[in-house]
Amino acid sequence: MISIITPVYNGDKFIESCLQAVIDQNCLEVEHIIVDGGSSDKTVDIIKDKANQYPHIRWISEKDRGQSDALNKGIAMAQGKIIGVLNVDDFYEINVLNRICEIFKTLPEPSLIVGNCNVCNQQGKLIYINKPSQLRTIDFLLERRVNEDRIIDASFPVNPSAYFYHKSLHQQIGLYKVEDHYLMDLDFLLKAIRSSHVKYFNEIWGNYRYYPGTKTFDDSARGTSLVRIKQLFNDYIKTLSLIGQLQIFLVRNLNFILLKIFYFSKHPERLSESIKQRLTNTNS
Repeated sequence: MISIITPVYNGDKFIESCLQAVIDQNCLEVEHIIVDGGSSDKTVDIIKDKANQYPHIRWISEKDRGQSDALNKGIAMAQGKIIGVLNVDDFYEINVLNRICEIFKTLPEPSLIVGNCNVCNQQGKLIYINKPSQLRTIDFLLERRVNEDRIIDASFPVNPSAYFYHKSLHQQIGLYKVEDHYLMDLDFLLKAIRSSHVKYFNEIWGNYRYYPGTKTFDDSARGTSLVRIKQLFNDYIKTLSLIGQLQIFLVRNLNFILLKIFYFSKHPERLSESIKQRLTNTNS
């Protein structure tokens, strides 16, 4: 069975379409767990109505400490061996969940599988397709494209609607950080790729709505998301082996190093002068 977890708080604008998105998958091996944070709008009424019609919908509504806390509650409730996370305003491509169930039948445990994700605006217009084909730790930490202080594409998966994993993975890496309200997905992925069998599929699985007013969009628009990601990456690099840290350092500084090598190959007499100068500065 696959357990889809949806954290929500005052999401009556999207919750019905989110529930319907899983219903329309026509997957017989799915449960949809809704973890509501004590909404004051019509969210709970909509959930109740759908849950009365569809037994695969399970839900709770109570105050929580944010999205990560809600996800952890959903994981504790999950009866399936496979976990997927579907945020309330996102949705799957047609027949994705049946495809995921088939794939996992042949995978070692724990596994993490990643597909492509459509990133679109609130009206559903495609902005770009996230294709995270490089899933090594070094790819996460180094290869990201940035424009005007905002991430417009990335080598890492940008939304959980396009990846799924064995629930048992949490036994190795722990749960989502309750105190993290912005980068819980990326923090999870950095840990997961080191502790699971990771496989990429060049197929579009998820659809991620990226628009003003959402936590991720506004954080990115302010430029604070880049600061958070840089800090997370730097903290994570410190957990790597010395060889891993050296590899990151060399790749980050490759262009600088190559320019230095080229320069001193053309002016070898300047090399000794540079070394002498450095020694003088060190001793002074």
